[in-house]
Amino acid sequence: MADQTSASATLQGIARIEAASQAGRGWYGRYLWLFAAWQLVLVPAVLLWRGPAALAVTMPANALAVTALSVFAVRRPVVPRGMGRRHLTVIGTWAAAYCASLALGLTAFTGSVPFAAAAALACAAPAAVAALRESRPA
Repeated sequence: MADQTSASATLQGIARIEAASQAGRGWYGRYLWLFAAWQLVLVPAVLLWRGPAALAVTMPANALAVTALSVFAVRRPVVPRGMGRRHLTVIGTWAAAYCASLALGLTAFTGSVPFAAAAALACAAPAAVAALRESRPA
């Protein structure tokens, strides 16, 4: 009888863990959508806005956005399996697109609104694609 009670308690514990896990599912997709949306604001601002005021606004705004997203991510109780590798892939791809966008946008395409729009989409794409993949049923 004690074995049945112990097994029942174990199964109830597993059910509680599973319920908590399902309740916390999906936060990484929201994180990625927020990151992608931020790129649509940040990249054109950096490429099109000139002068000391541009730096005074875009740099702290980016630091604030990255800090807020990082705090959001760290406070999540459930971390998806393999998230570290996926996240590094997303951030690495974004970093390559962002550096290329800045290099071209600040040299060859200075002040070009179409280029800034395309660069913003290119920088948002890695996070948006990962968010779409994240939203697929497991």
